[in-house]
Parts: sequence; C-alpha cells; structure tokens
Amino acid sequence: MYSRLKAYEGRAAAAGTGKDLVNEPMIRHWCEAMGDANPAYQGPDAIAPPAMLQAWTMGGLSGHRGRTAAQDELFELLDGAGFTSVVATDCEQEYLRPLRPGDRITFDAVIESVSERKSTKLGTGYFVTTRMNVRAGDELAGTHRFRILKYAPAARTPDGDRPQHQQQRQRPQRPRPVINRDNAGFWDGVADHRLLIQRCDSCGTLRFPWLPGCAACGSPDWDTVAASGAGTVFSYVVMHHPPFPAFDPPYAVGLIELAEGVRIVSNVVGVPYDKVRIGMPVELEFLRVDGEWELPVFRGAQGRLDGGAG
Repeated sequence: MYSRLKAYEGRAAAAGTGKDLVNEPMIRHWCEAMGDANPAYQGPDAIAPPAMLQAWTMGGLSGHRGRTAAQDELFELLDGAGFTSVVATDCEQEYLRPLRPGDRITFDAVIESVSERKSTKLGTGYFVTTRMNVRAGDELAGTHRFRILKYAPAARTPDGDRPQHQQQRQRPQRPRPVINRDNAGFWDGVADHRLLIQRCDSCGTLRFPWLPGCAACGSPDWDTVAASGAGTVFSYVVMHHPPFPAFDPPYAVGLIELAEGVRIVSNVVGVPYDKVRIGMPVELEFLRVDGEWELPVFRGAQGRLDGGAG
C-alpha cells in the first residue's frame, strides 16, 4: 500500500490562474476582518498582507478547472483501503516577494509527500502534503504547503465493554492550546479571570491576538491592559460539521469586537445558536472545561438586542 501511495509523490495536483487580480477591496476586507491596521497595506504603494497568499488562488464556490486527476486517484486509493475520513492538520507558507494591487497570480501544485502509516487519536492513516507555488507574472511570490490526514476512524468501544473508571471519562477532552513565551501572559491572565490585550509601549496601539512585536510601528516593547468584557458580535459561523468528539454541534463561534477595538474568536453562549446575530451585545465570562482549565467565552445578551430593535 505504501509503495503505491509513494508513487504519487511529485505528480501535479493543480495549476491555474487567480480569478481576480490582487486588488484593494479584498485587501481592505481582509485587514478589517483581522483587525490589521498596518500602514503598508494602505495607500498608493500598498502591498497585500503576506498571509493572504492563498486567498488569491482560491476558486470560490465554482472552483478551479485546473485540477489534475492525480490527487483524486490518490484519495480514491486511500478511500478504497478504508481511510475515508479527512482532517486538515497544518500549513506552512514562505513569502518571497510582496504582492501588489494589479498583480496577476498563477499557481501550480504538486503532491509533495505521503507519510508512512501513522497512528493518531483520531485513527490510523497517512499524512498527505501538497505544495503550491504562487507566482506574480514569471516571478515566484511564495509557496504554500497544506497537510491533511486521511485516516480510518478509531473504533469506539461500547460502554458496556469499558471498565467503570473509563466509562466515567468517555467524553474526550478539548484540545489544549499551544502555550509559548509569546502568549503565556495571555493564559496567565485567563487563569486570573482577566482578558489581557497587548499595548505597544511606543505608539500605544492595542493588539490581539498576542504578537512579539507591534504591527503598526515594529516596536518589541509592550505592556497589557485588561479588557472591560463588553463587546459585540462582529461576525459568526454555526458549526455543524465536521463533528469533533469533545464538542456538541451545532454551536456558534463568533468574531467578537471588544469595546477596546480589537477582536477575538470565541464561543457565543447563553443564547440558542440560531439566535446569534451580527451586532448582538455580549459579555465576557470564563468557562471551566474538563475540570482543570478555563476559556474566555462570551454570553449573548439577546434581550438587549431584541429590545433595541423594538
């Protein structure tokens, strides 16, 4: 099986041309959604945020027609062997040239690698990595590696066959955040029931999520301010699929605009998922999960929104 999968390494997966030129409206919408006010992305000499690299290659709802048969064949081979589930695991991007409004984007992708069979908590399967080269004209602008796991879901043991102590812990725990030196202070604040926002010592710009330096002026020096806890729903999605064992879909995930002006992604609780609305007032609270750690979530104030509308 593995030798058959390895035979797909190096084969073309897709090629095409971006459906739109790099353009100012898309840059503006992205910056507004991300809360990124970097002046490099504005004005007559603006460049596109490097993290938008993949956005210019997306096909939208209609898709692209430049996809080759190789990736479909690879997935059919995995599906036929029982590895029918898929989950995205991570991506890597390398930026080589700034993109500017007016650039015409072309891209080509190859199946870069297929791992040996791996065992994970989700089940056993193979990691498939696709590498895309993104060009502006004839010049390589960046690369994008996207990695997925094609796996066979782990078998679930009926409750009656479990030891009693395992039955009491049958609900999986939530994934844990990666805590490092750049964000440890944020999680220390959460443990104290404070939502801390970084503030640049040089220019005073507030930023979230936490970063090692200021996007506005580049200064590495900062302190923190505690959020008041008041905010509104700037945007939201309702998660139905794919299901994750530690969560109970459907549930609402909101992009919350805090009173201080920065935005945070978190769950909206306290109102039915289908009653969440853009502009809904929310208040910060802290939710204990798995009995040992806490998360900042936002309780929707449905009554305040309905009352204001009346």
